[in-house]
Amino acid sequence: MCKQKNYGYQDATYQAAGGSAGIQRIVDRFYDIMQNDPHYQTIWSWHPRDAQKTRDKLSCFLSGWMGGPAEYASTYGQISIPLAHAHLKVTENEQEQWLGCMQQALESLDYPADFIQYLIEQLTIPATRIRQACQSKNQ
Repeated sequence: MCKQKNYGYQDATYQAAGGSAGIQRIVDRFYDIMQNDPHYQTIWSWHPRDAQKTRDKLSCFLSGWMGGPAEYASTYGQISIPLAHAHLKVTENEQEQWLGCMQQALESLDYPADFIQYLIEQLTIPATRIRQACQSKNQ
């Protein structure tokens, strides 16, 4: 396994996640938890009912974001994550729900604790930017 100091370097995060198949497992578990856990129903309700496309978009995004193939841009075009979510009412509560759901998914898949910590710390950055964009637009 990669040591934490290597996460974020080249494709180390992508490899630690298990490549494309690992990312798909993370995304599937993440959305399964979100859909079925009453705690996450607010953020689940924001997702289109085309669950496969939603899952594919997150998988493609995470692939490039983790240092693997830039699948999102080649499949869906360029994206500004904060602007793509600016129409939503994301507060600290929803941000924490999203991050909590992701952490729960990662933990359920038995990833090493240092990898989970690294990912959640890194995912907090775009999650915060999304919240800030939503708050700016909704003021």
